[in-house]
Amino acid sequence: MGAWQPRDETESAAGWSLWLALSTRLWPDGSWDGTPAAAVLGLREIASACAEIRSQCPGDAPVLRLVDSVVFVISLPVDLWRDDHVPVDADRAALLHGDLAGVAKHAASVRAVLASGGGWAELETR
Repeated sequence: MGAWQPRDETESAAGWSLWLALSTRLWPDGSWDGTPAAAVLGLREIASACAEIRSQCPGDAPVLRLVDSVVFVISLPVDLWRDDHVPVDADRAALLHGDLAGVAKHAASVRAVLASGGGWAELETR
């Protein structure tokens, strides 16, 4: 995934915001109604957080490469499942789980890069 170091406080805050956004909302919680649309609500929230981060950073900020990678990775599951309000059966649950697991794997990589470059790597071990 590469390395990242914040250039200034704005980029450090952006990295922290992205790290926090990726720390939650990846998997549905206990109130999940069994539909794919509800399962990807958290990913849609992450997309909104990424848009907010993008709006607060200069266009050449290196952290935006990480933001863009997150937006790219979550876009497919969000586009595929956001309008699907039919509860999943075993086959569709496996597909949905695979999509969410792919996002979670990418999120873990991005979080590790952010934690290392931002100086909060010890938080990743907790």
